[in-house]
Amino acid sequence: MDKVAKINLYHVQQFSRWVEILKNTQEPGGSILDNSMIVYGAGLSDGNAHLHHDVPTMITGPGGDFIKPGKRIMFRKETPMCNLFLTMMDRMGVPMEQFGDSTGHLTI
Repeated sequence: MDKVAKINLYHVQQFSRWVEILKNTQEPGGSILDNSMIVYGAGLSDGNAHLHHDVPTMITGPGGDFIKPGKRIMFRKETPMCNLFLTMMDRMGVPMEQFGDSTGHLTI
């Protein structure tokens, strides 16, 4: 577990540096980060048991005011991760009725 913790710390540090670059790089309408929605997390909540519910996930960047920063949102345990991706695609101008195992759009 100590080795996994060190690897996770390294990944989070690299992610943080990248987000800082995006925040400091300006484009029309704000920074690149202001106009982004970046999903960061894990594919499994427990790699040993291969569980894919309660997956820790973070969205960085408001996507042009689509997401209000600084809050924690929890959904029902049965909510497929693909619902998040479906909702994000809709916001990016790629409306779809279904994506993977999605069951609908989320209210973020």
